[in-house]
Amino acid sequence: MHTMRIPFKVIFSLLTVLVLAGSCTKKTVTRVSPDQQIDLSGRWNDVDSRLVAEEMAKDMINRPWRNDFMARNNKKPTIILGVISNKSHEHIDALTFIKDLERECINTGTIRVVQNAEFREKLRVERADQQQFASPETQKKWGRELGADYMVFGTINSIVDSEGKRKVVFYQINLELADLETNELVWIGDKKIKKYIVN
Repeated sequence: MHTMRIPFKVIFSLLTVLVLAGSCTKKTVTRVSPDQQIDLSGRWNDVDSRLVAEEMAKDMINRPWRNDFMARNNKKPTIILGVISNKSHEHIDALTFIKDLERECINTGTIRVVQNAEFREKLRVERADQQQFASPETQKKWGRELGADYMVFGTINSIVDSEGKRKVVFYQINLELADLETNELVWIGDKKIKKYIVN
């Protein structure tokens, strides 16, 4: 059986070329403002998440349901952010969008926001822990949780149209606000984003 031996000079030359090629690529990193709009790929990004959350929170809060609730109950409504499903063609972390939306709602000062089921459970574990280890005057009591009046849920959808090196990506974000007691839909909002990409 014949085995082929590669001369040492050939191996050394290949390694030298690889090392030189690797050292020729120079990476630069520049710090920029988190508010700066940078869109490298055309995919959904942090700017899309923030801007959509700002616009949709403003629209939701300024609709009649909030004033109607306050007139009936003489208090600010409490909402909880439910499931927002990503039905788009790409991976989108819906949790980032949910947190952006929560922040915008809280910062208006006109509605209250409670934690979702996952985080409520963590708070309950901490409260139970306090009953055993915290001093009586600092223990947080059971049965004082704030119940939500409304739940927000929705979807992130997309449509892609491409031809050659050109592509149009269309995103539509749909949100709905439902009364937790009656299941009545009190607000429906949508936001559209369209991106034209040339490679």
